[in-house]
Amino acid sequence: MKSLMARIAPAVLVIAFIVLVWDASVRVFAIQPFLVPSPMAVVEVVSQRHTMLISACGHTAMTASLGLLIACVVGVTGGAIIASSTLLFRGVYPIASFLQTVPLIAVAPLLVSWLGYGSPPTTAAAALVALFPVVANTIDGLRGVDPAWKEVFTLHHASRWQRWRKLELPAAMPQIVTGVRIATGLSVIGSIVGEFVSGYAGDRAPIGMVIVSAMRESRTDVVFAAIALSSLVGLALFSIVSMAGAWLLRGWHPAGRA
Repeated sequence: MKSLMARIAPAVLVIAFIVLVWDASVRVFAIQPFLVPSPMAVVEVVSQRHTMLISACGHTAMTASLGLLIACVVGVTGGAIIASSTLLFRGVYPIASFLQTVPLIAVAPLLVSWLGYGSPPTTAAAALVALFPVVANTIDGLRGVDPAWKEVFTLHHASRWQRWRKLELPAAMPQIVTGVRIATGLSVIGSIVGEFVSGYAGDRAPIGMVIVSAMRESRTDVVFAAIALSSLVGLALFSIVSMAGAWLLRGWHPAGRA
C-alpha cells in the first residue's frame, strides 16, 4: 500500500498544482467562462450530468477497447509475417509507414460511407490509428534478435516455428508491449475523432458527440468535463494494458522479473 501511494503521490501533486494554477488564472485574469471555465464549474457539470457523461464514456471505452484489440491481433500477426521475410519488409513496411501519415480526420468520412454511422466506423478509426505502433514495434523486436542466438538454435536443428516461439517472440515481447502501450492512447484518440464524424446525438451519444454538441452551444464547461473523463478512459485502458504487459514480461522475459 505504501509503495502504491509513493508511486501515485507525485502525479497527484502535479495534478493538484495544475488545477490550482488553472483556478488562480481564471480568477486573476477574469477569463470568461465560455473561453475557460473554472475547475469548480467543471466539477458542477460532472455532478449535474454524470449519468450522461458516464454513459458517453462507456460507449467510447467500448469502441476504443475493441479497436485496440483488433490493432493488437492484426498488428502482431502482420508484424510477425512482415519480419519473417526481407522481401516483405522492404515492400510492405514503407507502405504501412506511409499510411500512418494520412490524417485520420480525412479518412473518417470514408469509414462512415463504408460502415455506416455508430460504433463500427469509430471502432475502425480506433483500430486504424492504433495499428502502426504495434506493427512497427513487433517488426523491430523480431528483427532485432541477436544473430548469435539464432545460430545456437540452428545448430540444435530447431524448426522455424520453434525458433520463433522460443527465441524471437520472447526477445521481442518488451518492444511489443511498448507498442501496445503507445497504441492504447491512440485508440482513444481515434475513437473520439471517429465519433466527431460518425457519432450520434441523444442519451446514448459518445464522448465525441458530447464535445461537438457542447461546442455548438458554447458550453465550454461541458467540453472540459468530457475531455477530463475521456482522459480517465485512456488512463484506465493504459493501466490495464500496463498490468497485462507486466504479467507477460514476468512470464516471458527476465526484464519483467525485476
